[in-house]
Amino acid sequence: MMLHVPGVLSPDQVRQMRAALDAAPWTDGRETVGDQGAQVKRNRQLPEQSPVGRELGKTVLAALARNALFFSSALPLRFVPPLFNRYEGGENYGVHVDGAVRAVPGGEQLRTDLSCTLFLCEPEDYDGGELEVIDTYGSHEVKLPAGDLILYPASSLHRVHPVTRGARVCSFFWLQSMVRSDQQRGMLFELDQSIQKLRARLGECEETVALTGHYHNLLRLWSDV
Repeated sequence: MMLHVPGVLSPDQVRQMRAALDAAPWTDGRETVGDQGAQVKRNRQLPEQSPVGRELGKTVLAALARNALFFSSALPLRFVPPLFNRYEGGENYGVHVDGAVRAVPGGEQLRTDLSCTLFLCEPEDYDGGELEVIDTYGSHEVKLPAGDLILYPASSLHRVHPVTRGARVCSFFWLQSMVRSDQQRGMLFELDQSIQKLRARLGECEETVALTGHYHNLLRLWSDV
């Protein structure tokens, strides 16, 4: 399931984040990928241990913790700390798949169920740079307003098209969900959204209570925490 999550960051948060990023030192993005990714990756990133990146990553995760749509769709358990990248002057990232497991601070390993890209510049600020996600339903090109996020299965093939004008700046990261199966996660998301709509229209009633019970029983059955 792919999902557009609007307004994760406010315009003020985006401006403050961009000011910090524009003043920060960038390094070759190939330093953070394996052999396959290094062959097709041409961009720059903040180093994983960058103090600026770590502080900005905390801001991103705090914003996501307040976003009900993101939580409902992702059911996050653990995050890889957000990273930040920049593409310009023809830089791009060819077709690749994200690694299934990543190390997180403390030496633990995290299964990458979902990939996230949080856009930090407006679509009109640059040409190219579309995120293309390739799945069983075809190819989907994504280029969102600043502060918006796209969520998609980490198992998907994807790429970033060359940026031919301006600069594309984003945060990107992965998470392990409480529910491993994308199909089950999608069913829970649709059920939760339907419950919210019914509750808004009817208020709390016998039917919404019953459906909420079914939701939590399915989550109890399918979750791994």
